[in-house]
Amino acid sequence: MAKYEAVIGLEVHAQLATASKMFCSCASNDKGAAPNATVCPICTGQPGTLPVVNGSAVEMAIKAGLALGCRMQERSVFARKNYFYPDLPKGYQISQYEFPLCLGGSVKVKTKHTDKEISLIRIHLEEDAGKLMHDYGHAEKSHVDFNRCGVPLIEIVSGPDMRSPKEAGDYLRTLRNVLVYLGVCEGNLQEGNFRCDANVSIRPAGQKEFGTRTEMKNLNSFKAVERSIAFEIERQGKVLDTGGKVTQETRLWNDAAGRTESMRSKEEAHDYRYFPDPDLLPLIVDKKWIERVRATLPELAHAKAGRFTKDHGIAEADALIITEDKRLADYFEAVIAAGAPAKKAANWIISELLRELKDEDDGIAACRIKPADLAALIKMVEDGEITGKIAKDVFVEMYSTGAGPGKIVGDKGLVQVTDLSAIESAVDKVISENAKQVEQYKSGKAAVMGFLVGQVMKATKGQANPQMVNEMLKKKLG
Repeated sequence: MAKYEAVIGLEVHAQLATASKMFCSCASNDKGAAPNATVCPICTGQPGTLPVVNGSAVEMAIKAGLALGCRMQERSVFARKNYFYPDLPKGYQISQYEFPLCLGGSVKVKTKHTDKEISLIRIHLEEDAGKLMHDYGHAEKSHVDFNRCGVPLIEIVSGPDMRSPKEAGDYLRTLRNVLVYLGVCEGNLQEGNFRCDANVSIRPAGQKEFGTRTEMKNLNSFKAVERSIAFEIERQGKVLDTGGKVTQETRLWNDAAGRTESMRSKEEAHDYRYFPDPDLLPLIVDKKWIERVRATLPELAHAKAGRFTKDHGIAEADALIITEDKRLADYFEAVIAAGAPAKKAANWIISELLRELKDEDDGIAACRIKPADLAALIKMVEDGEITGKIAKDVFVEMYSTGAGPGKIVGDKGLVQVTDLSAIESAVDKVISENAKQVEQYKSGKAAVMGFLVGQVMKATKGQANPQMVNEMLKKKLG
């Protein structure tokens, strides 16, 4: 039994996929924009400006709250969170504090590692800060890009319910999946539109009281979240084992070194001097608005996985893998719509496509194979035009070039051999060259048949019809 038990909670900041910012009309998505190109007097906090709440951002936050089973608050209040940092031109961040939009809720995590319901404390709306850009060629210089100032976020605060790095990673992947399926967030950790801070403490096994927690920042991948939590659990254990006390602080994850490093003492709520923003009225979200948003909720991953299992007969484990990424689930459905049997489409996607995609940062977006072309490849195998082995080689070529299966098979002369005389010639040659194995088969070692079939397939460069090869060998060997 472990000496200590970890207590983990995650704070997720998800950038909402709105066209404009939280309180002004500047573009919310600044991909490719030059530094400080998508800013205005409002999001940079110029004197005399007034913020106006983005209705689309509110609706996206409502959508997330409903999908996660939160209690929607008809009255929520925007507050000023006061602190000084160079990327915060107003000197405060507009957020929600005492009266958030959503309370409670949970994330149901079901993976091969975790089957658990993680509670949520709250979901609230806020605006993002800017971004510091350090000039590493000149240590004394840093630059500030305010493009991100005012971009709408929801902060999703979990309960302290997770007990291992793996649980935390699975929770984070599941939550991201929900937001992406809803269409409210792109969910890209590397680009910073889905960010996570991890709160970690440990306590003696069996103790109810929580230990002193530390908060980890700079976590830009699922792997970084899991590695940083594992390191922090071990570090805190060593501190306690040597008679020390864990200090409540914010720590930075150094991914290259594989360790957390002290950043600053952890702030408390009173340090931010929260007070209601005098420029913004309370946000009133009535029941009609909530129900109107509820009617727009799409099918989420767990429901889609259930439908795939029920309607298409694929295994539950396969359905869960396919629906981990909405784009992959859409691709699977497109392959089926193009005429491929569901089970075979699932097998090809899981065994072949995901293997090719494992090193792609963009996931399924990097796939060059059109759904209709994958369906056509599966049909060629079913119709006996090519063997399964050749189909796998064709698939790799399709992934590499984006060409259709018919063109590749035609250009390379890979059509399956079904000419009886050609197959018989190859079978006779294999029998004459493998007398020992032939005798073993005739003496009762049926497993040798696999070797002989393999030799015929090798002789025909994998193009002979395997069923015809089997039948021909059995006929000639008695």
